[in-house]
Amino acid sequence: MVAARAQALRALLARCSTKCPRRASSSPSPPSAAASFSSLHRAAPSPSAPASRTHHLFPAPPCAARTPTPTRSLASEAARGGIGGREAGSTDGEDEEWAVEWEDSEDDGYDPEIGDGGDGGGVALRDVKWGERALAAAQEVLGEHFGDDLDMFAFKVSPKGYVYVRLDKLTNMYGCPDIEEIESFNRLYKQKLDEIIERGEIPLDLALEVSSPGAERLLKVPGDLDRFKDMAMRVQYFAEGDNDLVSKQNLLKDGIFLLESVDTQSEHCIWKLADVKENREEAGKGRPLNRKQKDWRLQTSFTLVKKVTLYLNSS
Repeated sequence: MVAARAQALRALLARCSTKCPRRASSSPSPPSAAASFSSLHRAAPSPSAPASRTHHLFPAPPCAARTPTPTRSLASEAARGGIGGREAGSTDGEDEEWAVEWEDSEDDGYDPEIGDGGDGGGVALRDVKWGERALAAAQEVLGEHFGDDLDMFAFKVSPKGYVYVRLDKLTNMYGCPDIEEIESFNRLYKQKLDEIIERGEIPLDLALEVSSPGAERLLKVPGDLDRFKDMAMRVQYFAEGDNDLVSKQNLLKDGIFLLESVDTQSEHCIWKLADVKENREEAGKGRPLNRKQKDWRLQTSFTLVKKVTLYLNSS
């Protein structure tokens, strides 16, 4: 039994971790790993029952200098009944199994897109009736307890009672909040959800996950380009050509670039090759970018840019 529980916890930790830049000095650098903090919180099944309590499945691993390492937290806010049939009086072992099942059931393996409430940011309420109230509560917590530099990158709910929040640190190079900020938001948001559930405004258990945007966040074009203009980006774009779908798919290209300029009036942007290993290898192993590569420019319209993400392996 002990071995099974340990295996479940390891699986949960693996699912709750995400790679995001961290730094050991004053200048940020890409990470090799990410710390994670997780808890299950179960409130009382009715207003007359005992107060809610938190079960810490495992402690938060120490972070190097408490830097902007991503942290995810799982929480269960119970009110009446249980998520997907999970009873409010379930044991700790059942909670652990449920947490792993939750991660499995919600990992759709979909291709992210702008506004999907996940890697694409934005809000995705999925026609869930209580979604607006949960979103408003998250916005209230941000407005009442945090500064203007902490924003909501993504918010998503599902009919099963899952709430996903991703916080964006606008003053951080990579957009990663501190661990303390994520843990603080997680705690305050859980408290507010408890109050809402006790008042009957949301009629079911909720499971909460709070995290940073992550390394796979999609960048909006042109909205996010200026913010990350000093960083290398991986850009998928359609080369100029016929407009029919088959031809466009054949002309889909991929490259690692630095933004040189953006013209919002003409809706065009100009890119240059980033000085990274993948581009240097085209000039020959161990060689720097050659003159032709340094002088080459890509000009493309906003509409021909399919996908932009941060490129973190800048060696």
